[in-house]
Amino acid sequence: MRGMSRRALLAGTGAGTAAALLPAAPAAAKPKAVKAGCASYRAGYHFTVPDAWKNDPQRPVWIDGEYHYYYLYNADYLSGVVGTAWRLATSTDLVSFTDGGVAVPKDTTSNGDVWSGSAVVDTGNTAGFGAGAVVVVVTMSPGGGTDHQEQFLYYSTDGGGTFTNYGTDPVLPNPGVADFRDPKVIRDEDRNQWVMALAENNKIGFYRSTNLKSWTYTGGFIKDGIGVLECPDLFRLTADDGTAKWVLGASANGLSSGQPNTYAYWTGTFDGSGFTADSTDPQWLDHGWDWYGAVTFEKRNASGVLDTTARYALGWLNNWAYPNTTPTIDCDGFDGTDSIVREVGLKRASSGAYYLASQPIAALDSYVSRTVNLGDLTVDGTRVLDYTGISYEVTTEITWDQLTGAGLQLRRSPDAGRHIDAGIYGDYAFLNRRSTVNPDTSGDRQESHSPFDRSAGTVKLRVLVDRTSVEMFVDDGRYVHSSEAFPYLIDTGLALFTIEGSAVFRNTVIREFTV
Repeated sequence: MRGMSRRALLAGTGAGTAAALLPAAPAAAKPKAVKAGCASYRAGYHFTVPDAWKNDPQRPVWIDGEYHYYYLYNADYLSGVVGTAWRLATSTDLVSFTDGGVAVPKDTTSNGDVWSGSAVVDTGNTAGFGAGAVVVVVTMSPGGGTDHQEQFLYYSTDGGGTFTNYGTDPVLPNPGVADFRDPKVIRDEDRNQWVMALAENNKIGFYRSTNLKSWTYTGGFIKDGIGVLECPDLFRLTADDGTAKWVLGASANGLSSGQPNTYAYWTGTFDGSGFTADSTDPQWLDHGWDWYGAVTFEKRNASGVLDTTARYALGWLNNWAYPNTTPTIDCDGFDGTDSIVREVGLKRASSGAYYLASQPIAALDSYVSRTVNLGDLTVDGTRVLDYTGISYEVTTEITWDQLTGAGLQLRRSPDAGRHIDAGIYGDYAFLNRRSTVNPDTSGDRQESHSPFDRSAGTVKLRVLVDRTSVEMFVDDGRYVHSSEAFPYLIDTGLALFTIEGSAVFRNTVIREFTV
């Protein structure tokens, strides 16, 4: 995706909208970065940029026993200067990260700042920079406009810590189109080649290379009706029935047709030149409002062994409809939070179709600091729990004989007037942030929906709540809803509810995390 500079988004544009509505919490210990007299809205267990601005995640790569996570970063955001660099954070478990500073700088060549792309480890020295060199192929737009996007190359010989530009000429010039960005490069060992998926408006183009420096077009996948395709993704995964399938993904906006504005994907086949989808209609890896620019990446164990049955995924917890609206700016001095890292697996439905299912990364279990086991709770109407919190996870299995809806009221205010609702109603699961402070002033992005079969009489919910976000995983993670929300810091209540019937909330457990 383009950097925030390409949207003409300057610091302060709408930045204080939500913050101005939020009263300070009771006095508490504050991180050093928080301004005097302010209360921190920095997430408790989600990745946040240390300062200034972040947007697109760049696919993490495994280097020397740890993941190297790069992301688009603008150190000059608060002063109103635009343009992004690549900043680095490293992690062994994808929950706790160590900042590595700027790795691919901006504005050091005549081509300007760096946008989205992808890094690969060139173990075979195909590019000639040495075995194990880290090579980045990235979009830049010489002249600073959005109508001449081209792909450039940077390389690192110090394990991905710092990068050098491979000249100022593109490795993939623009053929004369407006949208030509976000290269996602993978190694196709079966055919001894590198493959690039590139966002080209309503098309994902495919290119091949033997050396990462010169690329040949091989085909394209076209999809209309879900806006401009961005941040493409391409990978192979072994399903739970043992079948190996290819998955093509892209960030897209299906709002105009009643679809999500997150990560669309198709299962199918890839022959080294082009992708053939099992169905023309996309599925969506998230149904909330704020899981954009998402990437998936390899799952490896501590020894670096690849798991072919699962991948990890994370997305930017924001939306280009309101990217500057967050209370973290005024007190904490930053704008940029990611979703929790998920483990994603490929499953076969009873219909024979394949779909991706997600769960929060298992490493999160190692950071549990408190567990509250509430057991089985019978609810008919609203039941307020004897628990208060701002940052936690709640899991429960709701069972019933007959009802219309059921779920949880999260971050409930003392007078019960403000809350975030998560649950099921009729034939859909939903996440509703309308009753609390949130970034959407249009009113169009308040409640998200995903399909649900109420006749089953049961649903499992796993909901991750943090200071500025809610992520709801439904049943086996077939559907997920991720959305920003900015509840007052005094809104710490939690309640269960049913609509037109009673239910039992079984095995209800709350966990808090210290990262």
